[in-house]
This record gives sequence, structure tokens and C-alpha cells, in this order.
Amino acid sequence: MKFHYEFDLKKLQQPINHQHKLLLIGSCFTENIGEKLQKHKFSVLQNPNGILFNPVSVSEAVINIIDEKKYTAADLFQHNETWHSWQHHSRYSGITAEDAVQKINASTQEAHDYLKKADYLLITLGSAWVYTLTEKAANATVGTVAANNHKAPADWFQRKLMRVDQVMVVLGTMLDKLGAFNPNINVIFTISPVRHLREGVIDNNRSKAVLIQAVHELNERLEKLYYFPAYELVIDDLRDYRFYAEDLVHPNYAATEYVWNKFIDACMNEETKALMKQIAEINLAFQHKPFNSNTEQHKKFLHSYAEKAKKLHEQHSYLNFSKELDYFNSAITK
Repeated sequence: MKFHYEFDLKKLQQPINHQHKLLLIGSCFTENIGEKLQKHKFSVLQNPNGILFNPVSVSEAVINIIDEKKYTAADLFQHNETWHSWQHHSRYSGITAEDAVQKINASTQEAHDYLKKADYLLITLGSAWVYTLTEKAANATVGTVAANNHKAPADWFQRKLMRVDQVMVVLGTMLDKLGAFNPNINVIFTISPVRHLREGVIDNNRSKAVLIQAVHELNERLEKLYYFPAYELVIDDLRDYRFYAEDLVHPNYAATEYVWNKFIDACMNEETKALMKQIAEINLAFQHKPFNSNTEQHKKFLHSYAEKAKKLHEQHSYLNFSKELDYFNSAITK
């Protein structure tokens, strides 16, 4: 008996390997995948503006990165004794304006340099609902889309649902600029399976429908675009609240692992998968917590994995095992 509906996934035409550079941007689901890629030693830069949900904020972030936008204190606002940017997540906020500006500009510069040489940009869109600033918002240009509300009063914002054509224009403009900046980059789109129930069930579904339609329209028109169905894998394949956390909003560990394994199958070749298994084995050894770290048996265990990490690095010099080797070797010599 089958308890979920599996469907075939279209393969990525140019599979991802460990020598590629990947920039990930978008919702919190982006960071789930990004952390797994980093753990498996892929070259990854994720969310240089912090978590973003809507197409406008994602597109503005990419364009500002390309343009090397320099933020000043005049671009920020103060709320709850902290300085914030309407284009950034609160992780880039600061107690002083100078602190926030420094973090924002450093991240933008790093992302600009990285994106210029990146092989893939993975964009995860979360919601087509946008929150635009009203005249009551601090340091606001009325109508500007806020990437993060920074726990500001509700009357600082007006909620609007984007239309499919608006999403296509916003994303299309960004993709044109991206193609001119880095002609070799490939773009992977996903729709986040995180359910935005604060919008209501019906409005969440309207939002996801807008994003799905817009992304597929762009996919059909433009080359070097690929759609990975993270949303459909959770909503239509797994299709069960057992695969959500207690909040019934975020996919749980099992669901995220399922989507991750499907991503590997669709976007990576057999050689890369084999290398990932070897890296995963070293990761397990690195995380292993022995009952007694002073036994000869444990030292032999560490020595064997130090040798495996060295050999793997010799075969693939672009992989960095310095952290693991430091641990294995220091533990052996204790």
C-alpha cells in the first residue's frame, strides 16, 4: 500500500558539483538547504540580506548586490532602540547606525564579489503578499516594500497581494540584470513549502498560486532557469501534517530530509553523490562523542578518519577539511 504520491522530477541540465559556487537567497527554507550544502562541503553563500519572503525584496536584494549599493545611516530607521534597514533582516540591525551600516555593506560587498563568479543562484520564494510602508512608518518612502517588519506597529504597513504579471516583471528585471552581470550563471527557483498561515489558509493558497504561475511562465520563456518542486514535494507528495512541526507551518526534519534527498537526485550526478557520502562519513566521525576519549581504540578511530580526510583532500584539493583534521589530530595527541 502506498502512503504518499511520488512523481518524477525533471533533472537539472547541468548538475551541481563541489567545484561550483552557489548563492542562495530567499525564505527560511533556503537556509535549511544551504546548511546541508555547506555541511557537505559545497561552496555556498546564503541570504546576504537575511531571510526574505517576497519577490520584490528578493529582486531588490540581488540588484543592490550587483550595483554594490552603499548604505548610509540615512537609509536606516530607529525602532526599539535599534537601527534597522527596510531591505534587510534584523540580523543586520545594530545598536548604532554605524554598526548596522558596517554589517550591511560588508555583506553586500562579499555577495557582489561572490555573485560575479557564482555558477548557481538558488531563489526560494515564500509569499506573494507584500507589506508596503505607509506615511506613519519611520524613514519611509510611502509604497516601499518592507523585507522585514522589525516588529514595527501594524499601521506602518499596508498589505497587498501581487499579481502574476507584477511578479514576472519584478523577477524578469532582476534576471536581465543578473544575466548581464554574470552571463554564465544558472538560476534555480523553488517555492517554499512553509505555510504562511498568518495570512489565512485561503490567502496563503492564493499567494503560492501567484508565485507558482509566475515562476513557470518565466521558466518557459527564459533559458538557464530550472524549477525544483520543493513545495509540491511537501504538499502533494508527502501530503500529511505528520511532516510538519508543531506549529503546522514549517516542514519538520523528516520532510526537509526528504526534499533534500530529492534535490540531490535531481540536481547532482553520481560522482557528486558518491563524494557526498564520503564527506558525510567524515562528518559523522567529527561529530562522534566517545564515552572515553583517552582509549587507544578511540585514538585509532580518529587516526583512521584523519587519514581518510587527508586522502580525500589530496584527491579533491578544493575541499576544506582543516576543521576536521585539527580535531582528529589534536584529539590523537592528547
